[in-house]
Amino acid sequence: MQSSPTPQPASGRREILTGLGLAAAAPLVLGITARPERPSRPAYPHVPAGPTVLLRAASLVLTMDPALGSGPLSTVENADVLMRNGTIAAVGTGLRPPPGTWIVDASGKLVMPGFVDLHTHLWQAVIRGGCTDGDLFGWFTRCTDPQRGRLTPEALHSFVRLAALDAVQSGVTTLVDWVDIFSYDLIESYVRALAGTGVRFTYAMFPSEADPSLVTKVKRELVDPLPLAGFQVATHAARVVQHLNHAHWEAAQDLGVMLNSHVLERPEQRADDPIGVLTDIGALGPRLLINHAIHLTDDEIAAVAAHDVRAAHCPLSNMRLASGIMRLSEFGRRGVKVGLGLDGGTNDSSDFHALMKTAIGLQRARATEAGIFPQVHEVLRMATLGGAEALGISDRVGSLTPGKRADVVVVDPAALNFAPRFDWVGQTVFNGRPENVDAVFVDGRPLKFDGRLVDIDTDRVVREAETAATRLRAAG
Repeated sequence: MQSSPTPQPASGRREILTGLGLAAAAPLVLGITARPERPSRPAYPHVPAGPTVLLRAASLVLTMDPALGSGPLSTVENADVLMRNGTIAAVGTGLRPPPGTWIVDASGKLVMPGFVDLHTHLWQAVIRGGCTDGDLFGWFTRCTDPQRGRLTPEALHSFVRLAALDAVQSGVTTLVDWVDIFSYDLIESYVRALAGTGVRFTYAMFPSEADPSLVTKVKRELVDPLPLAGFQVATHAARVVQHLNHAHWEAAQDLGVMLNSHVLERPEQRADDPIGVLTDIGALGPRLLINHAIHLTDDEIAAVAAHDVRAAHCPLSNMRLASGIMRLSEFGRRGVKVGLGLDGGTNDSSDFHALMKTAIGLQRARATEAGIFPQVHEVLRMATLGGAEALGISDRVGSLTPGKRADVVVVDPAALNFAPRFDWVGQTVFNGRPENVDAVFVDGRPLKFDGRLVDIDTDRVVREAETAATRLRAAG
């Protein structure tokens, strides 16, 4: 991606690659085995972070706003996107930027709203790839439970930072982190790590006891002062802890936030009667977010729809843990607001394109029908505006509507896995990978540019996480 007034290198990518090819060929001709020298490249890019940015002449813009384009995703061809003071200022052709605007050449690129990860557990990066032969309960017993008890604030910070940056480089601009870590020093480290990445986030805190004082303290002291942070109260709905669920719901009401609960991820959890519990405590409604929701009955899906309950679908994690396949087509048919979730360690990476493809593929495999919900445009909406609607923040993010916050992703399709152009909307879902995400802006600030995270030494981030993980294992 090129921009001005940022100085441009003397050679573009094509010239550099050509040069490398010639350099590689020369030793073969001469019978020399020495490697060609690689052009020097800074460890990470430094880019302007001023208040006004113009993405100029994007080949395709997915606005998700019916007033700004055509088709199911409201697309516009050869359009500019102007971001000013952290908001979307305008979308159109031939926009005239004010003086001092950072102009970015987006020709040949696709521009769209950032992804909304509706359910994750970032700290679980410490156990990526672990317990691969276990189901949900095996994952708890052998992976999460032993590691959680060993966490230190420093180690936790490194794992959360690693996973959050991985999500950002995949195109995630908003995430909801469901966290069952209890001591204040650990929570403080967690929130500080999230805030340092620049991502928009919601901290969903699971209190282990009915006392709401810690919840209030965390929200008011750690979360509320951060402009990109939100807060939820998290719970595990089950009959045996209904008193705790009720206390969590009361705390959420007192604080004016959503309640966030895991629900029927495994068939064995039917005995917990989570939907019945949530009904009895009065939580069914638009301020309830349920995660997984795989093994719901017809009547339970109908109740969720009737009360405008929101849901997070985590297809990659559900496959990994042999949990089952959410009846997503039924949720869609009834108009339930559903978004997509990476679900932390059991997703193993933060590839949101793989998440979208899997959300489509599992429903087709289950129904043996290609026309079933969701189609490509529907899963892209779920990944962006749909996630924002489920989270109750679609008035701020989720589409490129002027006045909304400038959470924007630029995709570069000029890659071996993506080209040639056939249907960029379909290719975004079925061909896309994190390396195709060329730029990520949150609140108008560039977090990724020219394919790399901005002002982040990724080698150091990885090294610190590796060191922390080694120490935790040694302590066990």
